Amino acid sequence: MTTQTPLLSVEDLTVAFGENRVVENLSFTVEAGQTVAVVGESGSGKSMTSLSIMRLTDNLGAHFKSGKIMFEGRDLAQATQKEMRSIRGNEIAMIFQEPMTSLNPVFTVGDQISEAILLHENVSRAVAEDKVRQLLEMVRLPDAANLMKRYPHQLSGGMRQRAMIAMALACRPKLLIADEPTTALDVTIQAQILTIMRDLQRELGMGMIFITHDMGVVAEMADHVVVMWKGRKVEEGPVREIFANPQHPYTRTLLSAVPRLGSMKGERLPKRRPLTVLEDGQPKVVGEERVQDTVRTDEPLLSVEDMLVRFDIRKNFFGKVTHRLSAVSKVSFDVYPGETLALVGESGSGKSTIGRTIQQLQRAQSGVIRVRGKSFADMSSAELFKMRQEVQYIFQDPFASLDPRKTVGFSIAEPIHTHGLIGDRKQVTKRVHELLERVGLPSAVASRYPHEFSGGQRQRICIARALASNPKLIIADEALSALDVSIQAQIINLFMDLQADLGLSYLFISHDLAVVEQMSHRVAVLYLGQIMEMGSRQQIFEQTSHPYTKRLLSAVPIADPAFDRAEIRIEGEIPNPVRRVGDEPAILGHDEISPGHFVARGA
Repeated sequence: MTTQTPLLSVEDLTVAFGENRVVENLSFTVEAGQTVAVVGESGSGKSMTSLSIMRLTDNLGAHFKSGKIMFEGRDLAQATQKEMRSIRGNEIAMIFQEPMTSLNPVFTVGDQISEAILLHENVSRAVAEDKVRQLLEMVRLPDAANLMKRYPHQLSGGMRQRAMIAMALACRPKLLIADEPTTALDVTIQAQILTIMRDLQRELGMGMIFITHDMGVVAEMADHVVVMWKGRKVEEGPVREIFANPQHPYTRTLLSAVPRLGSMKGERLPKRRPLTVLEDGQPKVVGEERVQDTVRTDEPLLSVEDMLVRFDIRKNFFGKVTHRLSAVSKVSFDVYPGETLALVGESGSGKSTIGRTIQQLQRAQSGVIRVRGKSFADMSSAELFKMRQEVQYIFQDPFASLDPRKTVGFSIAEPIHTHGLIGDRKQVTKRVHELLERVGLPSAVASRYPHEFSGGQRQRICIARALASNPKLIIADEALSALDVSIQAQIINLFMDLQADLGLSYLFISHDLAVVEQMSHRVAVLYLGQIMEMGSRQQIFEQTSHPYTKRLLSAVPIADPAFDRAEIRIEGEIPNPVRRVGDEPAILGHDEISPGHFVARGA
């Protein structure tokens, strides 16, 4: 870092849509080689700040009320769109949050990255393609020459995000803006991408603006932090100072909501924790601390025995299946009344397939699933219908799982009508209002539509809908992964309160290990469709035995800049689970190394 003129200087910037100001009087600087993290919850103005620097807000109908965006002596706020086209990608590049929507599905990855090189540099296509191959190798993508010929849909989420980084770095920009580049990624892929970005920054000496709501990522990546709230900067400072001694009430609230891996050490059971919320501009602790001792171990509510799920992938000319994907291979576990069992692992490990198969959204090739001791195969159609009432599913994306044309009251009432739980219309309305209030929303919102709510509120509505049929088991599939840390803390407590009050069981599917540590009774670690390790929360996190579980835990970002991690890097992608018919994966046996603690043999 230098003491010369900053690479980028945002001075008193105000961005508005009409009279609605989304960023107000914002000022900060970025030096060459420095990483500045811009943090805050949804709606705080983080992404609008990054789009303003790139002048992409013009296309959204926003305008600058005041301020300057000084980049190497030029005021970008006054630049024309033609001037910005020569700067974008060439001198300032941006990695967007969602790689699938940022990449063009009809062009190969190689074509899309070479386009930036051909646009800004006077080189031949052959030279550009050679540069693309080098870039893909730089971001550690395997078999770069063949990968260039593939389309975005043929790549995993982690590979697509690395392709986006390669595209952003194609012209070796002086400033890189990364807008939530790791939000939807597994912890292992996230760790790889953060390492790649740190190494490339060191190599290229570029400045970086890192926009995120993951405070663990901030602690690992940032030199300097800008905290935003309601469009304004409320605090700024070196990363260690912000974490060690936050001054503004909002910063203190934000940091107190961060789930920290290892914070439950020595605790046998999960624990509900009080929340710090802002009330009249001051942090206030609300709610009680409570040990979540809710499990009743007399008889399992759900038993899964030797579940096997395979998908036919390729067929020959005569329609005979030649290749299959082994999604779940002979998986067995129980869930007891009042228990939270967490399924953790990387993408492609089979977590969601297990949840969907239990919910009958997916068929298993073999295995037995029992609810209250009775298998699905032995149930009549009436009993299966009743079972669907007792087992409910909460999906990852609450917006996609709510009908945009129906009011939220209608969506919540639908399971009540479907299962004939209440006949009287007035009583149904009363029940809907009770459910909304149970999940912390006023009953008056029942007449509103999904687009009128924030992400956290929509997730609460999905929980209310799941509760409407009086379930015994809720399968929560990555239900917290896209939420801000402060909203996430509220939903964790809501899940735990509902479990204590209603005796609910949860099958909690997640890749956020800090959240799993806080709210689960038992944990099963999955890899390529098989359980590598299963045991109590304390056994998995404090007496970790399997090498894969150790690697998974080592990849979790720790929300403490002073923490010196012992790094066990996970390199490369998960091996391809697609195999020829007849070449089936070996089924691993398990050893019980202590009561209830199982570890896979020979893997």
